[in-house]
Amino acid sequence: MDTTRKPSWLRAKLPSGPGYQAVRKLVDDHKLHTVCQSAQCPNLGECWSRGTATVMILGNICTRSCNFCAIQTGRPTELDLGEPARVADAVAKMNLKHCVITSVARDELKDGGASVWAATIRAVRHANPTTAIEVLTPDWKGNTALLDLVLDAKPDIFNHNLETVERLQKPVRVQARYDRSRSILQHAKSRGFTTKTGIMLGLGEREEEIEQTLRDIAADKTDIVTIGQYLQPTPQHWPVARWVHPDEFIRWKEFGLGLGIGVIESGAMIRSSYHADEQSQKYTGVEHLNTVNALAEV
Repeated sequence: MDTTRKPSWLRAKLPSGPGYQAVRKLVDDHKLHTVCQSAQCPNLGECWSRGTATVMILGNICTRSCNFCAIQTGRPTELDLGEPARVADAVAKMNLKHCVITSVARDELKDGGASVWAATIRAVRHANPTTAIEVLTPDWKGNTALLDLVLDAKPDIFNHNLETVERLQKPVRVQARYDRSRSILQHAKSRGFTTKTGIMLGLGEREEEIEQTLRDIAADKTDIVTIGQYLQPTPQHWPVARWVHPDEFIRWKEFGLGLGIGVIESGAMIRSSYHADEQSQKYTGVEHLNTVNALAEV
């Protein structure tokens, strides 16, 4: 397959309009980082035009060196304890009903940045009591005590991405592990949280491996899943193995729903934070329907 040219279905909206300009000014004025910019998200133009952005805390330099990710790798130089308040203020000014917060990995810190995570969630909650808070976190090296610091701040949705199938974890994610990421999701679920994860297609995975990954996700009782097309950020990153046709994304969505996963967003441009508010609403609807059905059976 020729992967040098993107297919027609991979078209992103160019950044423009007053909504985009307002979000850009807000991000700049509050000295915030966003995963939209740092990870070169193709949906930046559309999301910022809608007046929303995914805030990335703990700086913009990551201690991990994942081969799929555009975020800069190195030794971070900042730990900004004033950041939680600025994030909370930005969420208020964007008037978000649903906000998504993520971060770089900060493995050099004793707590991996968990205390800043907790402070950010609490600050956002205090300033925006009706806003749903979704967090997309690192794996804390599997340390559930650090994860509990974050969960104790009571986010509404806990997200941690598997990113790819088990066989490709080491070459693609380098310092991450499939079983460790699953254990993080399992722990959050055991504490009663709504959980979410995401995978990319087009990295070289095999069909049976995608199927097994979705079976694992279903076994972990993960509630929301995103499936998107991997895009190579630079020539130095992991190459695109194939462009996945829209029909295949539909097929994997149907397969996952058949396994009992509550909500699946599957498509070339789907990303973890893309229309996350709508994903949450769909899950709430599914959860309500399941409760009604269970009561009816009784």
